Amino acid sequence: MRKKKRIGGAFRAVGLPLLIVTVLVAFFTGISGLRGGSEDEDKRHLEESIRRVAAACYAAEGIYPPTIDYMKEHYGLIVDEDRYTIDYIIFASNLMPDFTVLDNNSPKK
Repeated sequence: MRKKKRIGGAFRAVGLPLLIVTVLVAFFTGISGLRGGSEDEDKRHLEESIRRVAAACYAAEGIYPPTIDYMKEHYGLIVDEDRYTIDYIIFASNLMPDFTVLDNNSPKK
């Protein structure tokens, strides 16, 4: 019986702290993964909003919006300008504009 106690004591001394550290690392890795997914989802949502507003403007006015500011002013588009930069290029009033949403907070590669 004494050997079983020693093995249990050794587990408590080494294995239990190791198990706790492993669980904490897994937890924080999972949390950071969720956060990254949320940031990607926010960017996708903004891109979809720009497309919808541009289409609504074309349906109502017969032209695509000339600028992002026009969409904000006339259609209520909301952009977190501290977080995102939008490259918006319009070719002609009857062609869907080309745009790119850039995340200002994304790590540099």
